[in-house]
Amino acid sequence: MAKEKKTVSVVSQEYLSQDVCSMWLQAGDMALEAGPGQFLSVYCRDGSRLLPRPVSICEIDKNLGRIRIVYRTVGSGTREMALWKEGDLVEILGPLGNGFPDVSEDRTAFLIGGGIGIPPMLELARSLKCRKKVILGYRDELFLNEEFEPYGDVFIATEDGSRGTRGNVLDAVREHGLKGDVIMACGPAPMLKALKAYAAEQGMECYLSLEERMACGVGACLACVCRTKEVDSHSNVHNRRICKDGPVFRAEEVEL
Repeated sequence: MAKEKKTVSVVSQEYLSQDVCSMWLQAGDMALEAGPGQFLSVYCRDGSRLLPRPVSICEIDKNLGRIRIVYRTVGSGTREMALWKEGDLVEILGPLGNGFPDVSEDRTAFLIGGGIGIPPMLELARSLKCRKKVILGYRDELFLNEEFEPYGDVFIATEDGSRGTRGNVLDAVREHGLKGDVIMACGPAPMLKALKAYAAEQGMECYLSLEERMACGVGACLACVCRTKEVDSHSNVHNRRICKDGPVFRAEEVEL
């Protein structure tokens, strides 16, 4: 079904850290359709910025018809978004992309987020009924970590060792001797590449949500492609469209 732009209102907005914002949107039926791992295309009101900003879905409240996005202010578009306040009307397109699959209750899942790849793991943690080990990697300031605590054991890695394990998410996995059956992760490419290798070494199922700059958000422009083992039926080359075919892929499907 084709997606259409929808005008929604801002319910609330706050800073979670120096440059990370949390915004709740009154999204109506869009919230009923949304699932963990999907994203929204958010349109700026400044006409000079034609392309929307793709932002992963952090949390969904289906009862109230609301969607939460958590994003980092890194450019003019997201800086504009950070100025929006309660009651402001904005245009969004979504929910877009394919999300994470379910995991049977008798299995243990590693939910791994790095940097701004942490927010989409929160709705996943809320929705999965299986055993969960949440491993979060930060460069500096922590955000959202306490919100994961009701849903599983939380382990933190920081580059400077100020909290949790000094190093990266895999250092935390090894330090705590964590064992699991499946990995679900979102974060920077080097982290995902390391997790893909670790999953193959450990014989674990692995799903990766790829971060990429996107333009149209619906798979038409081919601006956000990744290398794959199989030929894409749309482009007839070894590429897949992250916005349309992903952003979540089985690790063995993609080349990182």
